[in-house]
Amino acid sequence: MNLNEATEENLKYIIDEMAKKLQVVNRSIMDPDDYKLESYDQLKELYDMVEQKGNLSVSEIQAFIDELASHRK
Repeated sequence: MNLNEATEENLKYIIDEMAKKLQVVNRSIMDPDDYKLESYDQLKELYDMVEQKGNLSVSEIQAFIDELASHRK
């Protein structure tokens, strides 16, 4: 899978993976259908940061979730 391409499938994948990594309980806020494909590059950057970071503190998780919320439709 080439995540450098902005496709609906890749968008769904990165949102689902971030939801797992951020341990989001309320998955309705991480519904891939709620995110615009036009925001793919910014969402991919967030995904890359989450992947590189490893373990996240509670405040870091909240910051990522807040940033994700700003990209919702």
